[in-house]
Amino acid sequence: AEKFDNLEEHLEKFIENIRQLGIIVSDFQPSSQTGLNQKLKFMITGLQDIEKCRQQLHDINVPLEVFEYIDQGRNPQLYTKECLERALAKNEQVKGKIDTLTKFKSLLISELGKVFPEEMGKYKAIHGDDPPS
Repeated sequence: AEKFDNLEEHLEKFIENIRQLGIIVSDFQPSSQTGLNQKLKFMITGLQDIEKCRQQLHDINVPLEVFEYIDQGRNPQLYTKECLERALAKNEQVKGKIDTLTKFKSLLISELGKVFPEEMGKYKAIHGDDPPS
């Protein structure tokens, strides 16, 4: 968590420096050249600091969809929320299928037992299946 805090701090400083640089450039006067040069040096230093943080985070993978959320102006935390909601919906769907197949198996064993009692007795002996009620 500390490495993320460190990266966040460097990014915030870099963003603030870029904002100040934009102000200087938008209202540039020859007298502000020294300030502009200083901000450019801070920008280079900031990029170097971010690069150092990147090396600490090389094993972190971020899904491309998260960047799409950010590009669309949406909160990236919504991505996690929506993934969880999709997983829960899929889980319910699969659970329903499993329940249906379990009921079908029980009914099939019961009906086959009526038609083929000897064979189903052998089947139950081999598989140890007691038909669920």
